[in-house]
Amino acid sequence: MKLYKLLYVFSVFLLTTSCEKELEINPTDNLPGELAFTSEANIAAILVGTYDEAGQAATYGGRLQLMVDLLGTSNQVRWGGTFLDPRQAFNKDLLVDNGFVSGIWANSYETINQANLVIDNLETVTSSPEEKDRIEGEAKFLRALNYFDLVRNFGSPYLSGQTNSQLGVPLRLTGIIDYSANQEAARNTVEEVYAQVISDATEAYNLLPSTNSFYADKYAAQALLARVYFQQGNYADARDAADDVLANSGHSLASSFAGAFNNDVDSSEDIFTFQVTSQTGTNQLITHYASEADGGRGGDITVEDAYLALFDDPTEERANFTYINPANDRQLTLKYTNQFGNVIIFRTAEMHLIRLESNFRLGTSVGLAPLTEINALRARSGALPLLGPLNLDLIFNERQLELAFEGFILHDVKRTQRSINGIAWNDTSLVFPIPQSEIDTNPLMVQNQGY
Repeated sequence: MKLYKLLYVFSVFLLTTSCEKELEINPTDNLPGELAFTSEANIAAILVGTYDEAGQAATYGGRLQLMVDLLGTSNQVRWGGTFLDPRQAFNKDLLVDNGFVSGIWANSYETINQANLVIDNLETVTSSPEEKDRIEGEAKFLRALNYFDLVRNFGSPYLSGQTNSQLGVPLRLTGIIDYSANQEAARNTVEEVYAQVISDATEAYNLLPSTNSFYADKYAAQALLARVYFQQGNYADARDAADDVLANSGHSLASSFAGAFNNDVDSSEDIFTFQVTSQTGTNQLITHYASEADGGRGGDITVEDAYLALFDDPTEERANFTYINPANDRQLTLKYTNQFGNVIIFRTAEMHLIRLESNFRLGTSVGLAPLTEINALRARSGALPLLGPLNLDLIFNERQLELAFEGFILHDVKRTQRSINGIAWNDTSLVFPIPQSEIDTNPLMVQNQGY
């Protein structure tokens, strides 16, 4: 993805964003809208800018994952930083003017708007049908990814087998050029947003090539579908999507657990990442998890003994994947030590965990038997094999051992209907508030319960 940073220099000329309201976006202030979409090169540049927008600090550059993990845990980590916004998440006491939450909302809709502008102007792409398909597929992947995280963080949890008429987020499916126009929008239902995410991701899977350099390819879209179906409790489709990625993408587990992290070039395990260089990009996970020597703030987030106590084999690599910051004696994770390391969005280990749990719940063995698969994943870290019988608590625990500090715990709690230190999975405090600035400027917007 290094190349897109160079292209973004051009796209910035086209895409100076201005927001007077949270959903008001004007990406063509410096160039009349009708000119911005008159060439294929411009459309390609807008798409490249969409990747850059999605990788900003507010969302997939790290703050989204950070806030989700702080909201989803109580004693496995501790927030010791000075920033008040993450502290509110850790304390389960988010305010409607939380700056990190407002940034997630605004940046997500800015990304979606740029993706919409690409989709709206596909007729400009005339060089080849394959190129048009690729551009459309990438834009729909990015739109789906952002809507999925918007709905599961700002909307009530998805309930398998229910109508899911609870409030989600507004669906905007056409681009906005003139931000002076009326942009008031009501919230769609959770079901409607999930349906749009699945539609976009499925189209992306069908449109994208099997390999696509550092951009999203068809298996990034399939990994997204696996995650979406898994969150819905649609375990048959989640299993099959994850199995497709594992069987056909060419991605495989890194040879060691450490090898999966801190890479400035994608590893074999990386299905999709946002890239960071010394000149461009951001990795806010480094900012808040790393020592000063590694480019962080000294360890705003410390790993607590309660997390280490989850390991049944204290000699395995994952159980020892921490270090003590000599500057302040804080225990920090080794997942984030390279300030120019790529930010991982999808990796192969997650697909193994989705497939094995889905197989277990369904009583199937697609790809591998669940016990065989969980032990194959554990073997990578040198953990002793589980002898069985397997159960859902062991599988939930394994997800924590493998995926800790990557933005998973909150939504695993909601999917499995567990609690966080006595707070029920469906408690209103575990849903982000709609930013107050959005409530103030959009009379159709309804605030979440509890705020």
